[in-house]
Amino acid sequence: MKNSIGKNVLHLFLSTTLSRILNAVTLIILANYLNSQEYGMFSVALAFTMVMGYFTDVGLSNTVLREGSKQGANISSIISSYIKLRLVLLAFTFLAAYFIINWFYSSSSLAEIMFYLLIPMVIGLALQSIGIVYFQLVEQMHYLGLIRILSSIFLVGTVLFGMFMSVSPVWISFLFGFSYLLAGFYSITMVYIKVKLRFKDPFQKQLLTNIWSFVISGLLYMLLPQLGPIVLERTLPLALVGIFSVAYRIPSALHQVPGIIAGAFYPVLFRYFNHNQLLEHLKLNILQIKVMGLIGVVITIPFFHLSELVVTLLFGEELISAAEPLKLLSTMLVLQGMSIALADGLTTQALQTRRTMIQFFAVISGTILYYFFSLSNGVMGAVYAALCIEGIALFGFWLCHPSRWTIAKRGLFAYLALFSLILVGVHFILLDFPVIATITSYLLLLIVFIDTELREKLLHVMKKIKTHKLEKSHE
Repeated sequence: MKNSIGKNVLHLFLSTTLSRILNAVTLIILANYLNSQEYGMFSVALAFTMVMGYFTDVGLSNTVLREGSKQGANISSIISSYIKLRLVLLAFTFLAAYFIINWFYSSSSLAEIMFYLLIPMVIGLALQSIGIVYFQLVEQMHYLGLIRILSSIFLVGTVLFGMFMSVSPVWISFLFGFSYLLAGFYSITMVYIKVKLRFKDPFQKQLLTNIWSFVISGLLYMLLPQLGPIVLERTLPLALVGIFSVAYRIPSALHQVPGIIAGAFYPVLFRYFNHNQLLEHLKLNILQIKVMGLIGVVITIPFFHLSELVVTLLFGEELISAAEPLKLLSTMLVLQGMSIALADGLTTQALQTRRTMIQFFAVISGTILYYFFSLSNGVMGAVYAALCIEGIALFGFWLCHPSRWTIAKRGLFAYLALFSLILVGVHFILLDFPVIATITSYLLLLIVFIDTELREKLLHVMKKIKTHKLEKSHE
């Protein structure tokens, strides 16, 4: 049975918030356990592993959602075909990774960390994503959330175990990846229980229809957040890469909170478009932009105003130089939330080529910006590059949207202006009072409830939650 959008959003928000907090805690623990150079090596290895992990999917998850949301779709056969393809891609991914690591990193200790992290983690990511895609398709996000939470619990547990045993950075990397493998086994088991797999059925060739646009777009989307450590490894000492990663990993981990909320909208947007309900599609996409932007700024506020306190408490005075980068990088959460929603609006209207074009431009310009900005301005240059990339992506997705002026008038520009005022305006007025600035920003954020559409939708979701609780209490 499918859940409502409101219920799915609730499940995703709670589970993803918890899982991302646990992931962020793990990264903080690692930053304290490893020195800045070791953490720099780990960050480069993690970025490379995430990119390689994408090649076990290459956009297939999007085509599964597209084909599975059509009327009369044989979900069992589609998932079975999906698994077959993932296994083939997994083998090719390991082969490619072997040659890349030996070609570019064979003479450094970084290569060993890469191998020990990559092998278990890539397998785990592949297995996890099979379950995630299936439960996203059938709109049962509580199972999806459970997979993510267990993955994070395993992650914290294995890393703490490694620290307790005082293992080397290489084995810490292996344990980090092994936690994903454990969650992957759980994920594939849940799929096996919920759906009868039909591996003898003919391969669903429609999964490959227009796959290349998803392949390129997905790769570019994956590259963007990993681009910094990969490029900076060539322009900065690994110790400075570690400083940048300390600041970057917190918003990078937390951006999944608004990002994963998009998972509740995504299959419904596909369904509206496939059923030619174009007005409902536009309304839902506008609501998605508002909700994801709002969640982004809610998460951003404490990191923006209290960055020095956050860095001191989490990492100690020795890494206080990461405070200013964290302040600026935290604003990416707002830009990313809105740009993901705009990009989903393109994908679900069969305009994937436009999305791909913007992502390609963002990656190319981002590579250039990271390289030259970091050479001239070090870590802060890398920060400016990261912000420029997000601005380019947001503007590009909006410009390519068929209903861009409707979206602009019905919320995008007003919300961006409000969020900028709350963050930047309050910061300059209350510069010496960061705690008061944080409280003031949250109070000013209540202005968004002037928006009737957003207010009514949130009240509707709250009513649904209350009704669900009452039904549970009477069972």
